[in-house]
Amino acid sequence: PRQAGKKHDQSSRAHSSQPSPSSEQKKREREERLDIVLWKKPLITLQYFFLETLLNLKELTIKLWHRRRIVVSLLLLLALLTSAYYIEGAHQQYVHYLEKKLLWCAYWVGLGILSSVGLGTGLHTFLLYLGPHIASVTLAAYECNSVNFPEPPYPDQIICPDVEGVEGSISLWTIISKVRLEACMWGAGTAIGELPPYFMARAARLSGEEPDDEEYQEFEEMLEHAQTAQDFASRAKLAVQNLVQKVGFFGILACASIPNPLFDLAGITCGHFLVPFWTFFGATLIGKAIIKMHIQKLFVIITFSKHIVEQMVALIGAVPSVGPSLQKPFQQYLETQRLKLHHKAEGAPQSENWLSWMFEKLVIVMVCYFILSIINSMAQSYAKRLQQMSSEEKTK
Repeated sequence: PRQAGKKHDQSSRAHSSQPSPSSEQKKREREERLDIVLWKKPLITLQYFFLETLLNLKELTIKLWHRRRIVVSLLLLLALLTSAYYIEGAHQQYVHYLEKKLLWCAYWVGLGILSSVGLGTGLHTFLLYLGPHIASVTLAAYECNSVNFPEPPYPDQIICPDVEGVEGSISLWTIISKVRLEACMWGAGTAIGELPPYFMARAARLSGEEPDDEEYQEFEEMLEHAQTAQDFASRAKLAVQNLVQKVGFFGILACASIPNPLFDLAGITCGHFLVPFWTFFGATLIGKAIIKMHIQKLFVIITFSKHIVEQMVALIGAVPSVGPSLQKPFQQYLETQRLKLHHKAEGAPQSENWLSWMFEKLVIVMVCYFILSIINSMAQSYAKRLQQMSSEEKTK
């Protein structure tokens, strides 16, 4: 009997180690969906994209109809705000001030959300927008000895005020205070951008369905092979997962407060283990919008402070052979920026910087790739609907 039991256990293990027909079918269907992209099947992809868009609009309309009281209330509030915006009166100065601040905040929140999404490429909008903005304010503050830049043209363009400050009056805290609003809004946007992995994993756990997401599938595989993980990347992911799961709020806060490429895993972990929404989002918001944002601000401000920049340019010039030729463009650029701050570059010919040209083209390419990835993703979602419908018909 013992030998028979051993044989039965061995056969059951061998059977369990083999992939089941359903898992093979899911894998095959997933591969079929991944082939639906614009550069392989453009007509089918566009057709599925439009059909998925129509279905999403239909679902949205049904949801809004079920919440029609809230929708009517919001429309009435919007009508009141529109009337206040267009009716002349003493309140207009406050309306315009509020409009300017709201648009400014929405701009940085949007960039923060796109930073978490990655524009489909994983490239950080901090390096593209917020970092250069903080660097420009830092350089201008030390040059003007003031942060009271005229508005307008600030923030579109930075020029020194007519009455400049006293030499040495600029402190680190002064610059931090000047860029605090946009930095915190960007951080809040990155926190909002971390919500999709959380909601996806939470919905998958509550419904029992496996979502069509690579990161979630990697997370489930990591849980299955937690004891046998040997490589550094797997151990790092397990450490993040254990920290978030066992410590809770403060574990999430610790992960969100430092530059952490594995934070998506923290959102998936919180969703999978049904961590309350406000525990996850509150810790993420505090960590990203306050703690992490001040660390990043300090780094940029210190790096672009006046004496550090001068030392960096001097070090470039000290490089043997090529140093002076490399140093000259940096000196010219800094001198041009200094003249612009003091209104002395208006009559000078404006030559287009090749770096700015490349930056603009890079952003355009990123945005186009982001749009293409959305079209492909929605087309694949519609293909998944069709596969589910066909499997349901087969089971009937």
